[in-house]
Amino acid sequence: MRYGYWMPVFGGWLRNVEDENMQPTWEYVKKLAIRSEEIGFDLSLIAELNLNDIKGEQAPSLDAWSTAAALAAVTQKQELMVAVRPTFHNPALLAKQAANIDHISGGRLSLNVVSSWWRDEATKYGVGFEQHDDRYARTAEWLTVLNGVWQEDGFNFSGKFYRVDNNTLQPKPISHPRPALYAGGESEAAKDLISSTCDGYVMHGDEPATIGKRIRDMKQRREKKGLPPMQYGVAAYSIIRNNDTEVKKELARITDVQPGSPGYHNYQQWLAGTQLEQKVSLEDYSVSNRGLRSGLVGTPAQVEDRIAAFESEGVEFFLLQCSPQLEEMERFAETIIKREQYA
Repeated sequence: MRYGYWMPVFGGWLRNVEDENMQPTWEYVKKLAIRSEEIGFDLSLIAELNLNDIKGEQAPSLDAWSTAAALAAVTQKQELMVAVRPTFHNPALLAKQAANIDHISGGRLSLNVVSSWWRDEATKYGVGFEQHDDRYARTAEWLTVLNGVWQEDGFNFSGKFYRVDNNTLQPKPISHPRPALYAGGESEAAKDLISSTCDGYVMHGDEPATIGKRIRDMKQRREKKGLPPMQYGVAAYSIIRNNDTEVKKELARITDVQPGSPGYHNYQQWLAGTQLEQKVSLEDYSVSNRGLRSGLVGTPAQVEDRIAAFESEGVEFFLLQCSPQLEEMERFAETIIKREQYA
């Protein structure tokens, strides 16, 4: 099992707590990245939103790509999985930028391709926003160009959304045959595209049995297409405490998002912009990415058992959120990662 985490570029993950003691600053994310390598975390997902989805649109958030380049220079081992949204990036230019960061990192860059959901953000930044399936059609072309310019010079492409003539991109990425591509999504358009073009499938939090069903579906899709196995990861919010009383107290603290709050407003927009298999409650949404549904909540022994259940269903890595991030990741490393290493 690999353990990763979401870099807190938004200043936290709780929509009802204003200050989570992890400011959206370069100083904090640098400290977190360096320390997380030391204590056993394998990868970090750096989200890309120009507006703050968690704390409200007026709150600060860090840019994903410049942050990733800086982190690549101060870390040594950790995979940097950077979110990228095709509607915000020309694919050939992004491929150039990503190849450069791959060199800075020594081949540790990967991409988490997101087909966008937030209409208001696109409007505020002057970017077009299409209907759901059209966004995935754009992403399919975007990935074709990305892979093409990474893997060959003199690449040509002419499609509905993009055109590239006789492209040259040098230097090529270090990663072979190219940086890994991850994506997530529960619509039919998403699953068909991801199973055809990506190396990994990243899922919102859910019960192990539900996650297992999704993994089996994606495995069947890959096999039918004659493609090699994918990597499978799940988002999870982590709460580790000594007893049930402490766990319940922490759950109560983080799940009381109130109607009218900035987080509640963004929740409504998110529901309108996505296609999910299951209805998401406000409590589910309170900590981002349905992380509480994964159930990495309880005593160390309970969390270990839950991780084992996911592993038996085919999960290969977790992307954790917790609050405050550094302190809770230290706790997770001490009680879970170290125990696994010495088991």
